[in-house]
Amino acid sequence: MSMFKPSMFTLALISAGVVSHSAYAAEETAKAQEDQKVEVIEVKGFRASVVESINTKRFSSEVVESISAEDIGKLPDSSIAESIARLPGLTAQRLDGRASKVSVRGFGEDESATTFNGREQVSISDNRGVEFDLYPSEVMSGVTVYKTPSANLEAEGIAGVIDMQTIKPLSVDERVFQLNTMYEKTSFDKLNPDGEDAGLRGTFSYVDKFADDTIGVALALTTMTSPNQEKRWNAWGYPEFEADGKQYSILGGAKPFVRSSTLERDSVMFVFEAAPSDNLSMVFDALYVDFKDEKILRGIEIPFAWGQGSISGQSATVDAASGFVTSAVTEGQRVVVRNDYEDREAELSAFGFNTKYNVNESLTLEFDASHSSVEKKIWSLESYSGTGRGNERGEADNLGYTFSGGNTGAQFSHELDYSDYDLIKIGGPLSWGWSSALNEKYGVVGSENADGDYEYHPYENQLQDGFINAPTIEDELNALKFAAKQALDNEFVSSVEFGLSYRDREKSKMSEGYFMTVADFSYPDNPGMLTVPEQYRLGSANLDFIGMGDMIAYDSRAMVADGQFDLLAESLTNPSHATMSWKVEEQVTAAFVQANINAEIAGFPVTGNAGLRYVKTEQTGKGNAFNTVGGKVVTTPTHVEHDYSHLLPSLNLSVALDEMQTVRFGAAKTISRPRLDEMNASISAKYNQRPDENGNNWEVSGGNPTLEPKEAIGFDLTYENYFSAEGYFSVALFHKELKEWIFDGTYEIDMTGVVDPVSGEVPPNAGGSGKGKVNGGGGDLWGYELSVALPFNIFHDSLEGFGIIASHTGVKSDINDPNGNEYELPGLSDSIQSLTFYYENYGFQARTSMRKRSEFKGDVYGLGFKTVQVDILGETIWDAQFGYDFGEGGFEQLDGLSVSFQIQNITEEPFTALSGDNALQVRDYQDYGRTYMLGLSYKF
Repeated sequence: MSMFKPSMFTLALISAGVVSHSAYAAEETAKAQEDQKVEVIEVKGFRASVVESINTKRFSSEVVESISAEDIGKLPDSSIAESIARLPGLTAQRLDGRASKVSVRGFGEDESATTFNGREQVSISDNRGVEFDLYPSEVMSGVTVYKTPSANLEAEGIAGVIDMQTIKPLSVDERVFQLNTMYEKTSFDKLNPDGEDAGLRGTFSYVDKFADDTIGVALALTTMTSPNQEKRWNAWGYPEFEADGKQYSILGGAKPFVRSSTLERDSVMFVFEAAPSDNLSMVFDALYVDFKDEKILRGIEIPFAWGQGSISGQSATVDAASGFVTSAVTEGQRVVVRNDYEDREAELSAFGFNTKYNVNESLTLEFDASHSSVEKKIWSLESYSGTGRGNERGEADNLGYTFSGGNTGAQFSHELDYSDYDLIKIGGPLSWGWSSALNEKYGVVGSENADGDYEYHPYENQLQDGFINAPTIEDELNALKFAAKQALDNEFVSSVEFGLSYRDREKSKMSEGYFMTVADFSYPDNPGMLTVPEQYRLGSANLDFIGMGDMIAYDSRAMVADGQFDLLAESLTNPSHATMSWKVEEQVTAAFVQANINAEIAGFPVTGNAGLRYVKTEQTGKGNAFNTVGGKVVTTPTHVEHDYSHLLPSLNLSVALDEMQTVRFGAAKTISRPRLDEMNASISAKYNQRPDENGNNWEVSGGNPTLEPKEAIGFDLTYENYFSAEGYFSVALFHKELKEWIFDGTYEIDMTGVVDPVSGEVPPNAGGSGKGKVNGGGGDLWGYELSVALPFNIFHDSLEGFGIIASHTGVKSDINDPNGNEYELPGLSDSIQSLTFYYENYGFQARTSMRKRSEFKGDVYGLGFKTVQVDILGETIWDAQFGYDFGEGGFEQLDGLSVSFQIQNITEEPFTALSGDNALQVRDYQDYGRTYMLGLSYKF
């Protein structure tokens, strides 16, 4: 069989160290170079990472995108998410100013799987989508995104699989000791007096080999303190009203604030690799991450149309086109001054062991075992203050607002001084906290009068002086895999792989909240507000960005720790915590067989694979069935089991038209498992004596533990042209037919063994009619990708070191719910672009990068840290990086030393979400400013 022989181009790649030497023996390479007088290409740093990434894409059997570290522990960006978001077809949603949630080809993060060294990972979020800012880029050697699957991939996702990789120490040529440090500064000065606007990062890396290069170790220790600040406009909503036969809308209320955050992350990565013989190899890797994100938030919650004041019609200005009231004044309004604090803590552990044994020259056996777990705790504190307790007490203000256009929110006018500690005191200035348990605790319950009418107590429902949300999330995943690969002496199939794997995952969320009331409140002795004690005063926070001036700033978390507040569990009377507390267990058994293709058809080399994967899933939902009896929540445990299976065929073909041009084709059936919060077994349950039209007595709403995965049949067609060691361009078309998507609907549920919360007994009829998420509906998603890596040295030698990397992706969808209504996929931007312009030569490095996406629906945290979906405007984000390597610059005495400088979010691009179609009706406007980073690295 005639195949292409090593070309001058391929041999040049080998000389650069970017094609594995295992492909061709070293002596053959040297001989070929001598015979053909091949010019050796040697690139380092960022350009080397570009070449490595191009070759990962070029020589993969699947359609992939890749990023590679330019040095040990040094990815091209300061975070993995930012690097991934620049790849063709990928983008990221920012969370608190940092790229975090990654979308692949128009699908949200829940539709792609994330693996670490090929093993599926747990998530710190409510669901399956991984927040990538948890993973330190310093310990990664690269990331590969599989856009088309193969049967041997140990994860399932309609959008694709994102695999993060650690270094393999036996592949490193020499011993490495490396120290990296970086100083980080925000462009905003401290927005809160107790916040931080500067931080430090540090990494120590060690890689070495022993025992005649049969044992290798790699160790990376990282620490990071990263500040982030934000000026945020947030609106409650925009109610509509009718006047003079016309429809109008107005600001309902706003909650603007300034936020100062500090992300602290410490991590340890360790890899042990052994190859005691030519037939045996073993790798053990471990990753531990300790993550803490501390947020200080201060602002003024301003009721407007939904407040107690009166709005003067003479003060109102109306946008004639939309009927939106762009400015108005409310008189006699009381506000809530907020001093909030949030702490997210997470610990992630991941361990894996892989061994391969060559039984003979043709048969290889593989065993893999792994564990991944995360525990996350959130402690979110809201502290309220104002001029008086309740709706009618204390001094009111006359407040005006003006929307001046754009998406920046409103500017306010006011008359009171909110920085006056004698005026603004701690306590609930509005009648919030409608809890019968809270009222009973303090003896402020009303009663019936002589006429039988209910008379409210003067302080009833006025005792919520703050609130604490305290959910916890635990996620654990254990996996085993046995596989084998048999080489064949066959004209079409070079080898066959087959294997069996088992994954056991358990994820739980416990939700709880606490009402806060100042500890010295009593009725009738001391029913008022608390003047902030001197030891907790921090001065003031400035809210000039919304026109509200200075407001009091105090240490609310220290006050809670010192017992200045009494706490009462909200779950006693509020059933929402019962629906948000759940546990889901999954046992996934999979078997696969895959034929690896290496053939010649019509004179063209054809490679790839064809495989079949069988996946059986057994899932169990555990939670609470609840009802309210006498104003108190009564719960009983639920336990619902469900199982399903899928056959997932896949095909990947690559046709080499010549030494530079390749055409790829992929076809596969894929699945994405349901969101875990949607398949939980915590439900509102009511047993009716009379059955409904379906013959069911149970009336249920909440999660649906019988949900099954979404399905898709996908096709990919790609043309790739590798015209240079550092350059390529490609054109890709993709199409996915979506089935069994998930929408709101009704379903049947078996309530066998569930106790009726009201009667306390198990009813005779176990049939239930549920309202929640169901499988059904679907449609099509299709699109195209254009990508290019263009080194300018192909035009002229004087341009050596200059180049660009660019991509454009267009995505369309036509999806309907089971009722035929149009549906928009979360995370889908119909236009995505990325651009990097770089220069690297003589030790200098300079590059500027842009990533752009059009508007999309994204997930944010709502009440109780429940995930809610909002309309997010498109954004264009520019970053820049500059560096100098003294050794590459010719300073031999400083060899190993390099410096770098980065600017993130150069144009100060905000994060903006709307409430509806009117561009003036801004739900969120978040201004993060810029971030500056100055780094120093020394490699011994």
